[in-house]
Amino acid sequence: MNLSDKYSEALAFAFDLHRGQQRQGSGVPYVAHLLGVSSLVLEYGGDENQAIAGLLHDAVEDQGGSETLAAVRERFGEDVAAIVAACSDSIDPPRPPWRRRKELYLDHLGKSPGRIQLVAACDKLYNARAILSDLRQVGDRLWDRFSGGKQGVLWYYGALAATFTIESPVVGELGRVVQDIVSNTGLPIE
Repeated sequence: MNLSDKYSEALAFAFDLHRGQQRQGSGVPYVAHLLGVSSLVLEYGGDENQAIAGLLHDAVEDQGGSETLAAVRERFGEDVAAIVAACSDSIDPPRPPWRRRKELYLDHLGKSPGRIQLVAACDKLYNARAILSDLRQVGDRLWDRFSGGKQGVLWYYGALAATFTIESPVVGELGRVVQDIVSNTGLPIE
């Protein structure tokens, strides 16, 4: 598959939205995460719209809510906007408390079409790999970065690994990485 100018436009749009952001506690430019998710989407068989959604999956949640979603819809179409909206655990403030927000997201995700699940699974795989890498480097200090703390993150990623219904190698890889995280903590998943 060849990517079109629409992909490069989405890349520029994502860069503009997230240029000042860094990954929690790591100092890594946030755009690295967006590129990584989009890359995984393509590697696991996604199409251009899904890859664009991979670039923009956090735009609505982190950079403007409904207004940004409308801009995504206008610039990249309904398919991309629907995937981006579905990958967001909240769109406009006020956000529900962390645990409730994650429970609602998991329920929604398990009922979502495969196109959405692929993008979400790639996002979660990228995040799980980052968690595992950082856990190995900084140990338990890692958990201070997360609203849910150690137990919450372990619960959430364990639940995510069990929620995806698509038949894709990304789901198996996510499960393996989550097990590696658990092995490195010495705690069971709730």
